Amino acid sequence: MPVLVPTSLDDAVSMLADAPDALVLTGGTDAMVEINMGHRRPPTRVIALNRVAELRSWTYHPDTASLRIGAAVTYAELMEPPIADLVPALAQAARTVGSPQIRHAGTLGGNLGTCSPAGDGLPVLAALDAVVHLAGPTGERSMPVAEFMVGVKRNARRPDELIAGVTLPVLDGYQGYSKVGVRNAMVIALATACVAVDTPSRSIRLAIGSVATTILRCGEAEAMATADVDFATGTASAATVARFGELAAAASRPIDDHRATADYRQHAISVLSSRLLRRAFPNES
Repeated sequence: MPVLVPTSLDDAVSMLADAPDALVLTGGTDAMVEINMGHRRPPTRVIALNRVAELRSWTYHPDTASLRIGAAVTYAELMEPPIADLVPALAQAARTVGSPQIRHAGTLGGNLGTCSPAGDGLPVLAALDAVVHLAGPTGERSMPVAEFMVGVKRNARRPDELIAGVTLPVLDGYQGYSKVGVRNAMVIALATACVAVDTPSRSIRLAIGSVATTILRCGEAEAMATADVDFATGTASAATVARFGELAAAASRPIDDHRATADYRQHAISVLSSRLLRRAFPNES
């Protein structure tokens, strides 16, 4: 099986054009599981992107308060400063991914490529209104992450495109990510939630995962909490915190499967969301 190893993004795009049936990999952690379980046919060719410098780098732009992260930046890198200081919720999500070996191989771009509703990094990207950058033969195009994620393991990437990276706003306010699984480590999420607060704009964002065909934003919960909390004093009433969880659970659309019931997932979303809002606004009125 030929393995193609480009060292530039242009080379990678060119190789994909010449080998459209190739399996594109950064860390390969999801792909190997699917191949081993018989859910994916072994590829005839592989394009390995982990030596493409443009994809392995990240850039903070203080003038726009934004952070661009290359698709091949690993979870181990996302866990540590300075990225962890700029986007704390993403660092928290990264720490829940698999084992140390998985975190040193797995990447944010791979999470987007797989596009599982249980992907740990995806609720953070959704809560932050991230923009996904795609590189193809005609250049780069960008789209909101909400438009990029179209269903269970389905995304808007064209066959001749590669995920080049994502751009995230660097907010001024609390960020938090929480996850429930059947054990504390190396587990697929039963429910996930991310809350991100931007104090200057007086906004609260909530995204939830593992409870629908893709990541969901909870607009009703966001609007209620934004109207009710006191940003200046960091205060939220017990009723607001409880209602936030209820609205998040109501927005979810979980199913029963071999890992959990729909009722359990809805309850978990309520608890996770309420806890995160309380952490964001620790003073109770």
